[in-house]
Amino acid sequence: MVAGLWGRKIGMTQLFAEDKVIPVTAINVGHWLVTNIKTEVRDGYNAVQVGLVKERYAQEQFSAEWLKKTKTYFVFLREIKQDDAVAGLEVGQVFDCTTVLNQGDKVDLSGLTMGRGFAGGVKRHNFNGGCASHGSKLGRKTGSVSHLRAEGRVIKGKRLPGHMGVKQRFMENLEVVKVDKSADVVLVKGSVPGKGGSLVFMRKA
Repeated sequence: MVAGLWGRKIGMTQLFAEDKVIPVTAINVGHWLVTNIKTEVRDGYNAVQVGLVKERYAQEQFSAEWLKKTKTYFVFLREIKQDDAVAGLEVGQVFDCTTVLNQGDKVDLSGLTMGRGFAGGVKRHNFNGGCASHGSKLGRKTGSVSHLRAEGRVIKGKRLPGHMGVKQRFMENLEVVKVDKSADVVLVKGSVPGKGGSLVFMRKA
């Protein structure tokens, strides 16, 4: 059995169950093909390499020529590492999400957070900023970054303005609310790191 699967985040929506609203994140897991099967004997480790087919070729039949021009036919190529050798998969086979996940499963999920560009201390680190009255001119500035004992030296690890977002984040024990095989969509309870269209990796908790 494959340890996990890749998908692309669509966005957030909500479901109704027993008069309760459940916030869910929709993840598209369709159009992934097995492009390579790596073994410990040949490659030094066990893994399944999968590729996301470009939309223009999604309805076409897989050909061995695709593997010679991966940049032409695939958007992404990713690996799923395995502890043991993989059985039951062939190169060119459509990767079925239901072989990995089912409704009610708990999953660990990872993805890149949304990029926020260059952000100040108030937005990046949730600083309070200066007073809004009594003549304060600090506003949203950082303020002091050191002290007199080490004057002119910024202490290591000081929280300052800088690049925000685009960091790998992990979320554990998220519930799979629904697996829609006809639409190749997995609905996971709660929010998931990343923006719409970003890659997400899921594996059973």
